[in-house]
Amino acid sequence: MKRGKRGGSGRARRLLALFLLAVALLAVAGWGAWRHETRSTRLAAGAPPLKFVVPPGASAEAIARKLEALGLVRHPLIFRLLVRSRGLGGQLKAGEYALQGPLSLEEILQVLARGEVVRREITIPEGRTLEETATLAGAEGMAVDEFLAEARDPRLIRDLDPEATDLEGYLFPDTYDIPLTPDPARALVRRMVRRFREVVEPELPRIAPSGLTVREVVILASLVELETAAAEERPRIAAVFLNRLEKGMLLQTDPTIIYAMKKEGRWEGNIRKKDLDMESPFNTYRHPGLPPSPIGSPGREAILAVLDPVETRELYFVSRNDGTHQFSETLSEHNRAVSRYQRRRRSR
Repeated sequence: MKRGKRGGSGRARRLLALFLLAVALLAVAGWGAWRHETRSTRLAAGAPPLKFVVPPGASAEAIARKLEALGLVRHPLIFRLLVRSRGLGGQLKAGEYALQGPLSLEEILQVLARGEVVRREITIPEGRTLEETATLAGAEGMAVDEFLAEARDPRLIRDLDPEATDLEGYLFPDTYDIPLTPDPARALVRRMVRRFREVVEPELPRIAPSGLTVREVVILASLVELETAAAEERPRIAAVFLNRLEKGMLLQTDPTIIYAMKKEGRWEGNIRKKDLDMESPFNTYRHPGLPPSPIGSPGREAILAVLDPVETRELYFVSRNDGTHQFSETLSEHNRAVSRYQRRRRSR
């Protein structure tokens, strides 16, 4: 009987040993399979970059299913377990990625965690109109009609400019990341208006004592922006415009003629003498005061130039044909400058 008991316990130990061996073998096999799934190359070297988009707010499950659809993981559960084991839940960045090998699933996860997104940017230069800005947005794949529809809604700026009928002048010129949203035009317009506010709202304490409204500052700044590319001239040109307004003189600035012609669809790159007589509320050769709205989006320096013009009695300026201007206090001085620089232009 004792021998039988010893024999039975021996068999139990052998069975336990076999069971533990099986578990160990399964663990080794599982570990090997896990390493193969997570560390073997999923994107080969030399293959074209693979576009992979992570929408804002996407869960690890949703990302895993997109990876499975592209053949980058055998089952979504593997990616979810990998995310959990690395403690990266909630840290995967939205955006557009260009995955380029050699990359394993582990390395793909790290790319997403670091947010190595493809930066798609749009640059809006100073002085562009709504339509010109929409065209630039369209070149980056946005729907022009959708952008214009958003830009023609003044509600985003009504608290600063109750008279605004659209966002002309308020889409701040800058470089922006293209929003990765279902409605990128709407997101970009809102971002541009927010950037305008970041620049202008700190200056509101200076605008109130100037006697100008925010709207008038932006209109004047849009004229300054389009009259000169020379930063040092902007406060001087702003002063000339303010001096002329104070004296009740016509502003007589060519950019308003160009804007009027663009609105009528007949701008061809040149202003003719007859264009100075065109009937338009934007024709500052015929109508006194400011034009009825901004004629483009001014940059920060043009806005600050209107708020801090130089002290001068100058009332006139004419192009020197080199990007700068000759300024004059009297009409006779101005006429001599016009004659001199026009003659040089014709000789060239």
